[in-house]
Amino acid sequence: QVQLVESGGGLAQTGGSLRLSCVVSGGAFSSRAMAWFRQAPGKEREFVAAITWSGRSTDYTDSVKGRFTISRDNAKNTVYLLMNSLKPEDTAVYYCARGSRTYATSLGNDYNYWGQGTQVIVSS
Repeated sequence: QVQLVESGGGLAQTGGSLRLSCVVSGGAFSSRAMAWFRQAPGKEREFVAAITWSGRSTDYTDSVKGRFTISRDNAKNTVYLLMNSLKPEDTAVYYCARGSRTYATSLGNDYNYWGQGTQVIVSS
């Protein structure tokens, strides 16, 4: 049974930073793309960032480019999301997801395992 467990969420001030972590157990990790999505209250889930199996290629939604960094440590079965220069509009539940393939996409349907989510609140 593949399990994804996120951590690192919490309360931050505008301009602050948080680092999210997601540990994957019970299945393949190093051969799969990983991604972060988020869902704000009253809004649909949206893509945030993705990383290929090797970590050599990443992709971001425009609103977080230059502020967020996705990375992975295949020895630890962990993917990270470093969030800098946080804004109130970054407030959401953040979910990590494991892809069904090696390459990364922004489509939720390309990810077949999801974590329970971690709450991020950015105060103004």
